[in-house]
Amino acid sequence: MTFASLTPDQIQSLHDEQLAAYRTLQDAGLKLDLTRGKPSPEQLDLSLELLSMPGDEYKDAKGTDTRNYGGLNGLPELRAIFSEIMQVPVDQVVAGDNASLAMMHDTLVFSLLRGTPDSPRPWAEEDEVTFICPVPGYDRHFALTQQYGVKMVPVELHDDGPDMVAVRELAAEPSVKGMWLVPTYGNPSGAVVSEAVAAELAALETAAPDFRIFWDNAYAVHHLTDERTKTADIVGLCAASGHPNRAIVYASTSKITFAGSGVCFLGSSEENVEWYLTNLGKRTIGPDKINQLRHARYLGDVEGVHKLMEAHRAIIAPKFEAVLEILRDRLGSHDIATWSEPKGGYFVSLDVADGTASRVVELCREAGIAMTPAGASFPYGDDPRDRNIRIAPTFPSIDELRTAIDGLATCVLLAAAEQHLTS
Repeated sequence: MTFASLTPDQIQSLHDEQLAAYRTLQDAGLKLDLTRGKPSPEQLDLSLELLSMPGDEYKDAKGTDTRNYGGLNGLPELRAIFSEIMQVPVDQVVAGDNASLAMMHDTLVFSLLRGTPDSPRPWAEEDEVTFICPVPGYDRHFALTQQYGVKMVPVELHDDGPDMVAVRELAAEPSVKGMWLVPTYGNPSGAVVSEAVAAELAALETAAPDFRIFWDNAYAVHHLTDERTKTADIVGLCAASGHPNRAIVYASTSKITFAGSGVCFLGSSEENVEWYLTNLGKRTIGPDKINQLRHARYLGDVEGVHKLMEAHRAIIAPKFEAVLEILRDRLGSHDIATWSEPKGGYFVSLDVADGTASRVVELCREAGIAMTPAGASFPYGDDPRDRNIRIAPTFPSIDELRTAIDGLATCVLLAAAEQHLTS
């Protein structure tokens, strides 16, 4: 029965029932963590072979000694693998160290301090710099732009991409210099930017000549079903629309091999890549080429990546199924929550009754279930409806996950009942 159909006495009865379940939950002494999208130890074990590589075969395909300095743009054989995944010509791909977030940071800081190839002046010399932020979105994107004083304006993220009416309106403002976007299996909603929306973004009329799309393709190969969802070729679309420098694509092996010891990638136009490397060359002499070499040999080719990701899927897909099963069973009949059913990526996005997400997260915390803070998927941590909660199912064991999600459902029902009884 939905909450709307319940009498006050029935809601009180439901409240009392959930409160009793909640107190049992508290007494269990749980210490469960669903805060971050981390690979589980079983997933990390899939790539243990990397620890014994490259051995004494430390030269790359061209005979370069990877132990030495140099090679600012990374090993060609590894760039060739991810060039295909990123849909960017290999000469326009840079392979770096372990975190694509570091590449995003550098791109933003270089733009602020020196401007892009299309900038009339460094961004920091503008009166204001604004980024479009589709929501719900990735909290670390928002933390990065907030760190450097970039104004963030949220727009709704639909199943096929950002609200383009809102994007077009914002892009008409000269201060709007860019936007964040996770195009495939968005964090946390699982949304996939359609070819049509990507083409519209590529052709978008912008007041700023140096408008940039930070296209964070973190989950390009992270499928949860047999379908290999294809990401739109944003670099090619931008070039065809007369805006070759607009898109900068980021990717990494962070949730493919070792989360803390992978390789990151940047791909864009020739001019943007030259600009990036020129600035990067003042910060470093080159990346960890030994790590790149072992990744190139371990992965082999694109199909090697897909084969490894099938092994990841076998571990995590049942966890996502468990989350969805419990949410349907516990919350489906009450009409107080909705949730995404992603075909890939690392998260489930849960929308609870308006005004209760913060209370749900608080109840979870007091019961020993750590969740990402309510509002984290919005700029400045401000969810105006206080309803969105990000669920990260991958790290716990499936038994721990079931306990946590069942506890989360109890907290959702209890918070909703509290709200109805006090309104």
